[in-house]
Amino acid sequence: MNNEEFRTNAHQVVDWMADYLANQEKYPVKPDISPGDIRNQLPEHAPAEGEDFQKIFKDFNEIIIPGMTHWQHPGFFAYFPANNSEPSILAEMLTATMGAQCMLWLTSPAAEELEERVMEWLRDILGLPKEFTGVIQDSSSSATLVALLTARERKSAFEINRRGFTGNERYRVYTSTQGHSSIDKDVKIAGIGIENLVKIEVDEVFAMRSDKLEEAIVRDIADGFIPLAVVSTFGTTSSTAVDPIGEIGRLCQKYNCWHHVDASYAGSALMIPEIRVLAPEIGRCDSFVVNPHKWMFTNFDCSAYFIRDKQSLINTFSILPDYLKTAEDKIVNNYRDWGVPLGRRFRALKLWFVIRTYGVSGMQQKIRDHIRFGQWLKEEILHTPGVEMMAPVPFNLVCFRFHPEGINDETQLDRYNEEMLQKINRSGKVFLTQTKLNGRYVIRFVAGQTHTSAEDVKKGWEFIKDQFLDFRKKKH
Repeated sequence: MNNEEFRTNAHQVVDWMADYLANQEKYPVKPDISPGDIRNQLPEHAPAEGEDFQKIFKDFNEIIIPGMTHWQHPGFFAYFPANNSEPSILAEMLTATMGAQCMLWLTSPAAEELEERVMEWLRDILGLPKEFTGVIQDSSSSATLVALLTARERKSAFEINRRGFTGNERYRVYTSTQGHSSIDKDVKIAGIGIENLVKIEVDEVFAMRSDKLEEAIVRDIADGFIPLAVVSTFGTTSSTAVDPIGEIGRLCQKYNCWHHVDASYAGSALMIPEIRVLAPEIGRCDSFVVNPHKWMFTNFDCSAYFIRDKQSLINTFSILPDYLKTAEDKIVNNYRDWGVPLGRRFRALKLWFVIRTYGVSGMQQKIRDHIRFGQWLKEEILHTPGVEMMAPVPFNLVCFRFHPEGINDETQLDRYNEEMLQKINRSGKVFLTQTKLNGRYVIRFVAGQTHTSAEDVKKGWEFIKDQFLDFRKKKH
């Protein structure tokens, strides 16, 4: 493909992109296909000769698009959102066009300096302490791993990096029973061992109990273990519960262990000053992660990781072979030393485009709207017979279940709600997901896509209620 062909094809693709963004509601939010349906339409072997772009693009429209779940669809209320926005998409196009490798200041000076400045902006927007330094990781899973590895190395005076585990490091990591599954994975990857991840029970609103955390730490110390880190959560995945972050921070200081705050989704809401009362002492933590690619209108992947002790982070990950040494090493941030991978994408560009396009007030307004949608839906559910709330709604995630009159057996209720969820999702109009709270099957509804409107939420809820009424009639 030469440059002129590229120009022609690119215009065609951009026209398709604009049409897609304008007409996403015309697609089924979730495809009605079975495993293997897409793969079976693809040739078993790669083409021996190059193919025409128009043929490739035709197959994209006829094979790939019908097999996609449309995350920006107005009926998508599942998982947590994976936001994008027009300015973010445009920035991603520019990033892909430049094809820059941003591991060192020297390899892309503007990328390093823009990331440094944008992370300072974001720190201030979220109300984090000035002593925090930020870097963009690919995901919260990676950010939490980075936090645990840094905690491990600082606790061992960086000896594990040098000698490996000796068998005397009986480290313990603590999180709540509602902590994200990536914490389990990261504990295993960090060599700490899944048996040394201690799950702390939660209270009636699914937040970690700090008294039970202290009991566990004291018990472990008595048994010869070393408290290494606590991962608390600002907005759990199942219900967006908020752990008592200030109390946990004080305990971590008392027992000399690292405090990492996982604010992957709900952390974006900290840009709203009145939300900060939910975590008034968040500045006590050692590290903090929030994902602009979830609720800050920025394409995946973009995970903002903040740390108080920058030098321990660099000491944990720094590797300096001769072929990577540069004259500027001592006066710049070489972000290849701030995480696991050497290679780095130019992620800061899309976040910069988003912040400048919307401004702080524009981003705040969108998040306030989304929270308002969640509170509206909560009130609707409270006044809808046969439906019950299953968790508080601090943000915009609403956890509920159907509870028809005459069904009180919990196993039967779980089965009923699972069947209802499958019926709703098969429609292609609305997509929801589930979780378990107190052992009960719960349906999650979260409205947080960039362009989600109050009308989208009302329309989605009316459809869900209609499906419930229809299902209840058939059951009886």
